[in-house]
Amino acid sequence: MKNVVIELKKNKMNEITNHINVIGAGLAGCEAAYQAAQRGVSVTLYEMKPHKYTPAHNNAYFAELVCSNSLRSDELSNAIGVLKAELRTLDSLILSAADNTRVPAGSALAVDRELFSKFITDKIKNHPNITVVEKEVCEITPNEITIIATGPLTSDKMSAYISDNLNLKGLHFFDAAAPIVDFESIDMSKAFFASRYNKGDADYINCPMTEDEYRDFYNALINAQEAELHKFDKDSQKLTVFEGCMPVEVMARRGFETLLFGPLKPVGIENPITKETYFAVVQLRKENKNGSMYNIVGFQTHLTFGEQKRVFSKIPGLENATFLRYGVMHRNTYIDSPKYLTCSYSMKENDNVYFAGQMTGVEGYIESASSGFVAGVNAARKARGIEQLDFTDETVIGALAHYVSNGAYSGNFQPMNANFGIVAPLGYRVKGGKKARNEEIAKRAIQKIESLRGEILK
Repeated sequence: MKNVVIELKKNKMNEITNHINVIGAGLAGCEAAYQAAQRGVSVTLYEMKPHKYTPAHNNAYFAELVCSNSLRSDELSNAIGVLKAELRTLDSLILSAADNTRVPAGSALAVDRELFSKFITDKIKNHPNITVVEKEVCEITPNEITIIATGPLTSDKMSAYISDNLNLKGLHFFDAAAPIVDFESIDMSKAFFASRYNKGDADYINCPMTEDEYRDFYNALINAQEAELHKFDKDSQKLTVFEGCMPVEVMARRGFETLLFGPLKPVGIENPITKETYFAVVQLRKENKNGSMYNIVGFQTHLTFGEQKRVFSKIPGLENATFLRYGVMHRNTYIDSPKYLTCSYSMKENDNVYFAGQMTGVEGYIESASSGFVAGVNAARKARGIEQLDFTDETVIGALAHYVSNGAYSGNFQPMNANFGIVAPLGYRVKGGKKARNEEIAKRAIQKIESLRGEILK
């Protein structure tokens, strides 16, 4: 069994202090600040809102959800479900917020995004060990323990500081968000509630398409006009889209049937009254508890607002839909983490400095929270003179940290979601196929977290 701790670097310049700084109040920054504060460490959390916003943010609450309100599967047969279970066991702020503000979404965990962010903001602002400072930070004091969690839309000044002063190479990819429509404007004489394979509650609205309707929609989509990139996005020499959040029009251009194996997959969906099946199906998921808003699942896009209205109105049931928010696309920034970070998310060259969130190369809401959890725990341990903790790659929390620091690195580091492929193999065969094997990995991961819980919560 791997040793659960890694030796703390010796650095004569380091001084033990019971205080840390956290820059950025997104999911990772809030989780990091909360975990450090829970361990008796004084935390100063810097957040530039409400004085300044990124192109993708629009409210003053912390941990604002930009892309979707879904935190994905809650089942233990899925790695993201195991990650949630691990974080729940360890008293994660983000999971507590999600569980307290969830909305129906079948087997997935989805939240009312405003209540979710408000819950976290209230917890952070009312914590006795956390001081919130509303200002933009573009540099740090290297000999102070600091967690940089400025997110995928880190400002140009902070990006330059990270690259030039901390000597970390910056990388970029592009991320896209799906549009949201008003439920009252959906034609439910054409759409219907159902879940795939009747699994869980019928929480999704389904808009069915015949082959002719799909062909008309497809041709309009692949020929639609895309929005002009912001200047800071244009300056990037190469537009690279992360596979997990690809614009629907980019996906469609890969081939006529591509969407039929993706967001418009009709398999397992039938009309509950007529039992009819369809050539393609567009699904919509609740955005808030009262069900007044629905997002179009998998329809992240960079089309102009006018084109979104024109093209998406071709979807049966959405002909007269009112769009409460159109899809947007924006730049994400992440660093070449295997070169620079340890599995505690600290810098290899300066163990006073930690990174957390999507800029480390984890991709997804819960993955970002996980990185913030590990960084917060370890920054607090450093502040208190305790050796750093390795969560081990037998857990999903630890596997993400190991991937970011050294796992699967082949010279072209790319963002990674939680998945069983990055978790340490069992070392023995399990009867029953892939599902049984994954369940065994999940069982081992949760047992490992439970065995480390006392040390982690120290």
